[in-house]
Amino acid sequence: MVMTTDVHLRDLRYFATAAEELHFTRAAERLYVSQPALSKQIRALEGQLGTELFERGPQGVALTDAGEALLPHALRVLEDWERGAAVVESARSARRGTLVVGMSTSPGRGGLLPAIRSRFTAELPGASLRLRQVSWDDPTAGLADKETDAAFVWLPLPDPERYGWTVVAEEPRLVALPETHPLAARTQIDFADLVALPFLALPRAAGALRDHWLALDARGGRPPRIGAEVASAEETYEALVAGLGVCLVAAGNAPLVTRGGVTTRPVRGIEPSRYAFAWRREDADRPLVRACAQACRLATGSV
Repeated sequence: MVMTTDVHLRDLRYFATAAEELHFTRAAERLYVSQPALSKQIRALEGQLGTELFERGPQGVALTDAGEALLPHALRVLEDWERGAAVVESARSARRGTLVVGMSTSPGRGGLLPAIRSRFTAELPGASLRLRQVSWDDPTAGLADKETDAAFVWLPLPDPERYGWTVVAEEPRLVALPETHPLAARTQIDFADLVALPFLALPRAAGALRDHWLALDARGGRPPRIGAEVASAEETYEALVAGLGVCLVAAGNAPLVTRGGVTTRPVRGIEPSRYAFAWRREDADRPLVRACAQACRLATGSV
């Protein structure tokens, strides 16, 4: 029985290059070694395998039957090693990389962001998160045009098949309205009592997310009245104070608009909102993305 346990990648690389060139001198040049060193190494490999891999003659070099049989396996081993080395390099790079995370509203939410950061850096000590503020007219917070690597977003996302996500918060939707509004006297409001009122809406570019904050699914087919379009917390507050309409807000975002003259009330008859950490599906296996998604799950106790 021939023992071949001491064959090294270098031996297979030398053999594969010589087999591709069928010329030892050209193969040696590609490998940046001398032709005698290459010939010696291939002879050693043949000795280990107990058979010749090349026919050497005055007309040149050709593969033997054994060489033909070995070549595809040698190439496969070399390709597998290159892929493995690339994965290792990717993981190594991740430990000193930066993940750019988009957001339209802060993921602070009772210490959530610090909890995610600490778990992320515990997994990848040399890596960092960089948050990027994105306008409300992009519901993907930079994912769609690849301005961000991942994002904190409100569901639903447009083209949901393009993305993966993990929910980090589920919050009731409140109604924000002027303190002087007649409905502000109530402790809780039925959505049916809001349907006829003018609403503040996200820009049309927000698509399904605009519909969500207008609670289109709870209107029974009745189209909403749009009092104004808003693309920031500041615009929302100013429109509320001016009496241009009411709007739904997640409970965690209520402090953004409940300044002087504006209040919020719980609403019956609509589903809660969901805040998520999202990524493009094509990036699901990137070490930085995977580590941050896991950090989100650990921080929210969903694993």
